[in-house]
Amino acid sequence: MFRTKTVEQSIRDTEEPEHALRKSLSAWDLTVFGVGVIIGTGIFVLTGKVAKENAGPATALAFVAAGIVCALAALCYAEFASTVPVAGSAYTFAYASIGELPAWIIGWDLVLEFALGTAVVAVGWSGYVRSLMDNIGWHLPAALEGPDAPGGTFDILAFLLVLVLTVILVLGMKLSARITALVVAIKVTVVMIVIVAGLFFVVGDNYKPFIPPAVTPEGGGSNWDSPLVQLLFGYEPTNFGVMGIFTAASVVFFAFIGFDVVATAAEETKLPQRDMPRGILGSLFICTVLYVAVALVVTGMQHY
Repeated sequence: MFRTKTVEQSIRDTEEPEHALRKSLSAWDLTVFGVGVIIGTGIFVLTGKVAKENAGPATALAFVAAGIVCALAALCYAEFASTVPVAGSAYTFAYASIGELPAWIIGWDLVLEFALGTAVVAVGWSGYVRSLMDNIGWHLPAALEGPDAPGGTFDILAFLLVLVLTVILVLGMKLSARITALVVAIKVTVVMIVIVAGLFFVVGDNYKPFIPPAVTPEGGGSNWDSPLVQLLFGYEPTNFGVMGIFTAASVVFFAFIGFDVVATAAEETKLPQRDMPRGILGSLFICTVLYVAVALVVTGMQHY
């Protein structure tokens, strides 16, 4: 159950003609891929929610703290991915280091993570498209609007999105990388429009106080619903104040999820030892800068 698969054997398996993947990705492709996976609704939704409930204008510092923590994990992924340039990410790394059973468990965890992530994104995208269609007077049959709609049973738009993206992936990683680059260009353009346009609406008084006075949240007693750090060390998480920044960081960490997915493309990278660390850390750095800029602009436009 704990036998390992050597790095050399893993690499040899990727060189078999019937299983080999084309090495076509550069550091730039990986960086674009990482930015595309990381940036999502978190950049707007979480920023406003955390500013109001946890950190105020200091939400920008929470993104910095979360980015540093993610960078430490990213260094581990970059090290593993450059040493074992094989598709599979954490599954492959576990198989080479701690054994087959842990790798099997981690592999199914990855399948669950990606399946749930795909479902959430597809359904969310479907809701946006349905809203847009309703605005211009087009309406889908009720049965095809999805279970969240009255009388709906099957979400045809979510199904079609997953189907189209699956076909793109099957056709090849290079095509997928090009389409990802297009989507990322649109995403980053939207974010930059918000940042640049928002600068004209920033009011200095909205940043006062930059770190609001600490407030202990209600229901903070010692019980099994409390955070683990509270049960172990007696620390009660606070909203606002200096410690509120770290409470906020634990929430905005969700907005960084995705940088690890870059490691799954190690086998299709031209020079994984050089390009993997650049792609993983580069995408994380770009997203952190964008998150901090958005947080500063949004909390400057509207008082927390």
